[in-house]
Amino acid sequence: MFLIVGANSEIGSATARLIEARGGNVWSTTRRPPSNPREVKLDFDKPIEGFQVPDGVESACIFVAIARLAVCAADPKASAFVNVTQTLALVDWLAARGVYTLFLSTNQVFDGESANMPADAPVSPRSEYGRQKAETERLLRARMVAGAPIGILRLGKVVSPGMALLSNWKQQLSAGGAIHPFSDMSMAPIPIDVVALAIAGMMEDRVAITAQLSGPRDITYAEAARFLARQIGADPRLVEPVSAREAGMPAGTMPRHTTLDSTYLISKYGLMVPGAFEVIGSL
Repeated sequence: MFLIVGANSEIGSATARLIEARGGNVWSTTRRPPSNPREVKLDFDKPIEGFQVPDGVESACIFVAIARLAVCAADPKASAFVNVTQTLALVDWLAARGVYTLFLSTNQVFDGESANMPADAPVSPRSEYGRQKAETERLLRARMVAGAPIGILRLGKVVSPGMALLSNWKQQLSAGGAIHPFSDMSMAPIPIDVVALAIAGMMEDRVAITAQLSGPRDITYAEAARFLARQIGADPRLVEPVSAREAGMPAGTMPRHTTLDSTYLISKYGLMVPGAFEVIGSL
């Protein structure tokens, strides 16, 4: 039986659907009053101790996080409370009950100066969000060495059908309006269904390592926008790239590289991670 902590998130709900489609039983947490028999209340603003773990749960994945770089930079204390303090408290609470817990991390633990970063490379975050994730990783690894049933999964940019940014670009271009994508911001997108497969696999197998998943190569947001314009037959001159740095985006927003060495998960689960333009085209 599986516990999805934060099933209202897009990735959390996709993972829950996949596990259920495979015949697995899923419990979900919600900070609101439960609306179905398979939901249990868990509010990260309140003490974790006392959370009633449903009987039979063997594996969990934590999808709750404050992930916007600007929000973390603006309020490091409040974001660290969720991303570090409460996350560690929940992992410890679950581990004490023998529940394997998968922690979702990010390519932001690296500085982005090199491509295809190995899982065992030293971390070098430049954003407050990256620093918080790196600190949680550090503390979790100490628990893993001591034998706690914990896994870590670092992810690159996760994308899904109906992605707001692409939808807005498409709408604007189709109406003959200009768009202004960043020329100095990169991504190596991963389809959400591939991410759900990796998460479900690690939960099912209780994989207690640090694993990674990203697309195979980076493209800039400007390159993605030009590709989209070509796909829909829009005037390419409507794509007017701008600089994220000059726009005042927070530190760490503009890594040159976001790719991670994903060899382990691709091999273990036979995952097919398409190239960036193929992913954008499929959306």
